[in-house]
Amino acid sequence: MAEKYFAPSELIINEDGSCFHLHLKPEFLADKVILVGDPARVNTVADHFDEKECDVQSREFHTITGSYKGKRITVQSHGIGCDNIDIVVNELDTLANIDYKTRTLKKDFRQLTMVRIGTCGGLQPFTPTGTFIASVKSIGFDGLINYYAGRNECCDLKLEEAFKEHMQWDPIKGAPYVATADPDLINQVAGEDMVRGITISCGGFYGPQGRELRLPLADPKQNEKVESFEYEGLKVCNFEMESSAVAGLASMMGHRAMTCCMVIANRYAQEMNTNYKNSIDTLIQKVLDRI
Repeated sequence: MAEKYFAPSELIINEDGSCFHLHLKPEFLADKVILVGDPARVNTVADHFDEKECDVQSREFHTITGSYKGKRITVQSHGIGCDNIDIVVNELDTLANIDYKTRTLKKDFRQLTMVRIGTCGGLQPFTPTGTFIASVKSIGFDGLINYYAGRNECCDLKLEEAFKEHMQWDPIKGAPYVATADPDLINQVAGEDMVRGITISCGGFYGPQGRELRLPLADPKQNEKVESFEYEGLKVCNFEMESSAVAGLASMMGHRAMTCCMVIANRYAQEMNTNYKNSIDTLIQKVLDRI
C-alpha cells in the first residue's frame, strides 16, 4: 500500500515550517497539552512555568511551551466554539504525527494528553459558582464529529438515544453526539475534588444555551428538560462550548483528552460571578500538578 501523501491544499504549512493557523512548529509541541479558550489565559498558565521555550501568537491562537516541575507542557488557546477545536486538535495532531518535510505519516504514533481548562454554566443545585466539573461524557449540539468517519465507533450511542428521547429532540437541529473523555485521565486529573458528570457543548452562547433576549427560543423548556436528564447515575452538570469536540476528536485520533471547568454562572440559581478570573488560577494549578 502506497504511503498517504497530504497535499498542500489539505495540510497547509507556512513558509517557516509551522502549521497554518497555530503558527507552531513541530519541535515546540510537548506531549502534555493544556487547552484554554482565552489567549490571555495562556500567560496565566505559563506564569507557573519554570522556563519557557517558545511564545507564538496568531489570531486567537496563542501558544507557550515550557516546563513545570520537570514536566514539558504546551499551553494552547483555542478561542470560542467547537469549530475552533476542529482547527486546534487537528493541527496539534499533524505536528505530532505527520512529517512536515515528506507530507506523510510518521512511522511511530505519538499520543498527546490534552486537558481543556475552561469556564461554564452550572445546571444543578450541587454545582454553584466556583464548582470544578470534570466532563466524563460530553453531548455535542454542534454536529462537528458527525462530519468524520468512525463517528459511531467513538460515541456513546445508547446515551445519545436516551437523551434524544428525553428531550423530544427536533431533528432540524442536527444529530447530537456523545463523546467520552479518557477514563484514566479523568481519574488522574479530577481526583476527589471535582464533580463528575455530563457536559453539553453548545453551538452558541445565547439561544443554544436557553438564553432568551430579543429572539424567542424554539424550545423554551430546553433547560428544564436538560436539568432533569439522568443516565447511569450521571446528570447534566453544565453548559460550555468545546468539550465534546475535544473528547470526540481525541478519541478518534488515539489521543487522551478531557475537559474540566469552573462554574462561573449557575443557570439553576440564576447566579453569575463576573470576577472569576481571580479564582480560576486554583483550577489551573490543580491541572498543572496532575497532568
